[in-house]
Amino acid sequence: MSKVFKILFFLGLFGAISAAGITYAIYYSVKDRIPTVEELKDIELRIPLRIYTADNKLIGEFGEQRRTPISYDDIPPNLEFAILAAEDTNFYHHPGVDILGLGRAAMQLVTSGKIQSGGSTITMQVARNYFLSFEQTFTRKFTEIFISLKMEQELSKHEILELYINKIYLGKRAYGFEAAAQVYYGKSLGELDLAQLAMIAGLPKAPSLYNPIVNPSRALIRRNWILQRMLSLGMIDKEAYQTAVESPITAKNYGVAPDIEAGYVAEMVRSELYKTFGNDLYNTGMTVYTTIDSGRQEAANEAVFQGVLNYDTRHGYRGALDARTDLLSVSPEEQQAELSKFEGFQDWQNALVLTTEELSADVRLENGEQVLLAWDAMKWAKAYINEDSQGPSPKTVADIIVPGDIIRLRPDDTFGWVLTQKPEVQSALISLNSSNGAIQALVGGFNYYENKFNRITQSKRQPGSNFKPFVYASALNRGYTAASIINDAPVVFNDSNLATAWRPTNDGGRFYGPTRLRQALYRSQNVVSVRLLDELGVRPTLEFLRRFGFDPDELPHNLSLSLGSANLSPLQIATGYAVFSNGGYQVQPYLIARVEDRNGESLFDASPVTVCRSCTLLEQAPDEERQTGLFSTPEGILDLPVAPQVLEGEIDYIIYDMMRDVIKYGTGRRARVLKRDDIAGKTGTTNDGRDAWFSGFNGEIVTSVWSGFDNSSPLGRGEWGGSVSLPVWIDYMRYALEGQAPAYVNKPSSLVTVRIDPKTGQRALPGQSDAIFEIFRKAHVPAQRTVSAPALDLNNLDEALEEEKETSVLENLF
Repeated sequence: MSKVFKILFFLGLFGAISAAGITYAIYYSVKDRIPTVEELKDIELRIPLRIYTADNKLIGEFGEQRRTPISYDDIPPNLEFAILAAEDTNFYHHPGVDILGLGRAAMQLVTSGKIQSGGSTITMQVARNYFLSFEQTFTRKFTEIFISLKMEQELSKHEILELYINKIYLGKRAYGFEAAAQVYYGKSLGELDLAQLAMIAGLPKAPSLYNPIVNPSRALIRRNWILQRMLSLGMIDKEAYQTAVESPITAKNYGVAPDIEAGYVAEMVRSELYKTFGNDLYNTGMTVYTTIDSGRQEAANEAVFQGVLNYDTRHGYRGALDARTDLLSVSPEEQQAELSKFEGFQDWQNALVLTTEELSADVRLENGEQVLLAWDAMKWAKAYINEDSQGPSPKTVADIIVPGDIIRLRPDDTFGWVLTQKPEVQSALISLNSSNGAIQALVGGFNYYENKFNRITQSKRQPGSNFKPFVYASALNRGYTAASIINDAPVVFNDSNLATAWRPTNDGGRFYGPTRLRQALYRSQNVVSVRLLDELGVRPTLEFLRRFGFDPDELPHNLSLSLGSANLSPLQIATGYAVFSNGGYQVQPYLIARVEDRNGESLFDASPVTVCRSCTLLEQAPDEERQTGLFSTPEGILDLPVAPQVLEGEIDYIIYDMMRDVIKYGTGRRARVLKRDDIAGKTGTTNDGRDAWFSGFNGEIVTSVWSGFDNSSPLGRGEWGGSVSLPVWIDYMRYALEGQAPAYVNKPSSLVTVRIDPKTGQRALPGQSDAIFEIFRKAHVPAQRTVSAPALDLNNLDEALEEEKETSVLENLF
């Protein structure tokens, strides 16, 4: 018996030594794959880039993995219970591995040659997700065990669970439970109820198999099993269980919805930062704060959207998407299925016309609803012939649609649904803070997801008359005044830089004769602009235009420059107009205000050149690009980059005042609806109406709007900057200026106002009845004129002296 005992003892000892040896051999073979303590404690999650407005509204997210890390303290208790019930009931009691589970896995390995399931604790899942691949091999499993044991020694249970909560893949590109809550329910974890928490707790086992969107029946079974486990383990009571198990599936594919629609802005930020950070941009958890004002961005989105729709409506209905009379005899479900095959767009609905009456139609929506389409919701739809002409106004529904037509409808507050079509025309808007160039709103086109081409930065189009104020500013800088006379009469130019002799004309073919510059600007008289540039000289004017940020090499070197024949982006135009708005200072547009790393530490802070009229330079910093250094201000000594003054304040104010008349009397008269005296601007329309512009501003904000077709097709008869782009500008500025006190461009005290003869631009005679007031720089005030009389009427001497005195007083007042 003792001999048998000895044999068993030595066999056991041999087995133990062999097991230890095998274990050591396995450990030795995988030890290089086991992370160090420092690596365990310095785990970094792959977090996407997130971009926000200045007021902390999400604009966009870039990264392969949707993830929002949370701390253990932020984990809802019911989520923790659900995870433990589903994945690892003994989590708080085992050392990182489950012996029974491992035994089961070992048996599978012996019988099948591979591990088919299990034995994985939460700790082991964390080890696998952070440090290993997902291959089902013997070596990987042992490596996983060793890493798990080491993790349990170095990290607390709460730290391990936090890593699990933030790392695990849960389908739909969602990594971590907070991201899953956003993707499936459009809420944060703290807002989910017990049924929803149990649903996402069931995803780690098989994110595709138990996906509540793709496989709702299987997901429901899995959810209810987890709830039953929670009940049996005493984690929830019977009432909570009953309420949760009876709850319907509410998951949808929410994705990661931005708070503000600004796709063009988000892409601009991504593209700019990628130049510096490369692919690290998408997974290191950077946060970007832009200069965008969320309210103004939403207003810009709506203004462009409505402006494009209004233009499209004016030019007629291009017809149904398709004619499918075969769908009239099938079931509503089949109709719905066929409608879903047509391209969707925003919150619009594809619809099948079922029946029509004289002034109404029954239609089936893509969502399955059957609705009545009222006459007022479609009576706009004259037949489109071309951009210049439309068919007659429809009299009945049959003039527009017939049963079997597949049409598009968009939601409407008044009619419920209205007939619509996807526009082909485009429009873009940019709005800047003129004191520092901060971009506060930017819309690069009608719909970013349809067409990602950014017309604010990537499209260069002719600005037409929108460019004229820059030429007029050059004239004022050369000694011209707002009262200077240019003859608006037929002229032929034989410019060597032009292919043929050129005979510029005004819109409508009319010539106005001798015209003051102020009049010529607000009436947008082409001939005056061309004659003026001819007098100034093209080369000196090109050099002057550098002050507004334009590169002379990118501008035409001929007289067509005066009519805006240069190819420029809306961003360039808005930047130039910012000089007019801020009193004559050159600022640079910028969009990125701050970049932070995952820990909130600053990686970049913008330091834009800023208008500072009260700054006096004390010490110049070694910066060749910008005027930086120490400045004395009424508030104290400041160290900041100051915008250089490129246009005299007197000239700047006179141009501003001339452009106010564009809105008071000229092509921008529609903007008077805003009832603001501080706004100024200029329309612009190119040959054949291919481009329509309006750029306008007050003393704080400058906004430029362009509209047109990407293929440069004409906008059509009767369409101008004032009819297409100005309404967009008005709708946006109505919001941007709401509640804002008037912000006039700074008026230098050195300017004087005198009475002039409106026909000649010269000083008015005493008592002249049609005299008007004009603003001048002191050195350019017209000389006083006198009337030579044949004899002095002593009887009227007192009256004449009193009139002259009155005139002098009025001039001093203005």
